[in-house]
Amino acid sequence: MQINSLSRKLLHQVLSIYFVLTFLVTCGQVAVEYFNTKSYITGELETIQKTFSASLTRAIWELNVQQARTIAEGLVAMPMIEGVVIRDESGKAMIEIGRQLTANALPLAEQLTAPQLQQDSHGLFGFTFPLVFEFSGRATLLGDVTIYSSRDVVIDRIKVSLIFLVGNALIKTLFLIFLVMMVFNRLLTQPLSELTQQISDLDLEDIGAAKVKLSGDEKNELTLLEGSFNQMIDQLAEYKEGLDSTQKELIDANRQLDEQNLRLEQDVAKKTSTLSRTLVEVDRQKSELEQHQAALKLQQEELAVSLQELKATQAQLVESEKMASLGGLVAGVAHEINTPIGVGVTAASYLDDRVKELQQRFSDKTLTQSNLAEFLTDAQQSTQLLSTNLNRAAELIASFKQVAVDQTSELIRDLNLKSYINEVIKSLQPKLKRQAPRFHINCPETLVLHCRAGALSQVFTNLIMNTLIHGFNDTGSGDIFIDIAMVNGQVQIIYRDSGTGVDQESLRKLFDPFFTTRRGHGGSGLGTHILYNLITQSLKGSVQATSPQGEGLSYTITLPISSE
Repeated sequence: MQINSLSRKLLHQVLSIYFVLTFLVTCGQVAVEYFNTKSYITGELETIQKTFSASLTRAIWELNVQQARTIAEGLVAMPMIEGVVIRDESGKAMIEIGRQLTANALPLAEQLTAPQLQQDSHGLFGFTFPLVFEFSGRATLLGDVTIYSSRDVVIDRIKVSLIFLVGNALIKTLFLIFLVMMVFNRLLTQPLSELTQQISDLDLEDIGAAKVKLSGDEKNELTLLEGSFNQMIDQLAEYKEGLDSTQKELIDANRQLDEQNLRLEQDVAKKTSTLSRTLVEVDRQKSELEQHQAALKLQQEELAVSLQELKATQAQLVESEKMASLGGLVAGVAHEINTPIGVGVTAASYLDDRVKELQQRFSDKTLTQSNLAEFLTDAQQSTQLLSTNLNRAAELIASFKQVAVDQTSELIRDLNLKSYINEVIKSLQPKLKRQAPRFHINCPETLVLHCRAGALSQVFTNLIMNTLIHGFNDTGSGDIFIDIAMVNGQVQIIYRDSGTGVDQESLRKLFDPFFTTRRGHGGSGLGTHILYNLITQSLKGSVQATSPQGEGLSYTITLPISSE
């Protein structure tokens, strides 16, 4: 593999940087020398202008063109002047000698108020200055004169300086190369080569003789490298000694391991015999376990049949509870209707008697005006009494019919919630008459719920009957509050009473089937369970119950606006 010398690479980079810096500095010096010389020549041109301006002006004033040409030729003979152009006041060239700019490139004579520097891309530069003749205090512009020098003149003047600058830079560069190469070779190249050779001759079998020694007593980074390498060799020697010791210990450990393996084989043979006996015992216990699992499976099947029968019994009880509720409603409504029907029958019978009496008087021609007026009064009172009681009976029958149909139907329809609750309460009037609870209903008049009317009717019937039986204990009375509002796009119904409430233990079991606080006093334990199933399954809602101490029982029911 080809190896790049670090010292040569470092020397190459140092010298490259020096060459670049030297070149830039030399170029800067040449540029400074050039511009200084050009400025000096420009100053000389101004001096020459001041020297020959008066004589040229007089020659032009006297129309002595030959004298002006002689002066111009004298100017061109100067080493620093490349050309001269003399123009009249109209800008027309009178005399053109040597190199010059085109006449069109010069400004007009009347535009010159002071000397003006001229230069072009071919290296020419110079001054154009006006020729003004003063006579009797009056100044007259006669024309202008332009004196040119060039870049070549500047380079000729600085040629010796350029040679000196370049030569100086070359000499310094060569001397620095020689000096740096000597220093690099003595301080870096030779010590590195010596150190590399000694490391290459390293013998792993004789670590102690592998230390390196650099010539010279100078302390530097290579000396530190020498010390670090020798320290590493000492550590390798110590590691080798430790490795030899560890190898001996490993041989002893392998011998002890062989002995231990022999003892283990003997122990394994003994334990294998014991394991065989244990496996036989496990097989026996496994057989017994399988027999036990078969018996458990049989019991599980029996339990499944019992659970199915229990669910059927529960469904039958739920249906019985619903029919019992409907039967009680029928009995109450029948009793309530009996009164207005009886009054109506009595009123109709009395009216019939009065009609027969009037007819008899009319037949006997004993009918008087007072008899007719008395009959009309009695007939009006009887028909009014008959109409009032028949309307009352009709209202009861209509409410009973709607609620009864709803309780036995799964029809989904739109319900005006406030009106429907009032109908349910009206259908329960026969049962509410004895305790006469006070209802406080707070519900928007236009709130419509799309749901199973029978389920909703059964829910409020169960709530009210539970309040009468459990909250008011069948005899007492109190207040029932029904607050209904729209919350987050759903209907929230808060039903609460001012009854006795329930304790926390009973509250946790409130919706469990067959749980009741009045066992043996008419409570079946299915009222709240049916209530929970109707709300969560038929109405697709949720219900929660709370019972703050001394504040009765409260239900929070949340229903979707539509159960479909």
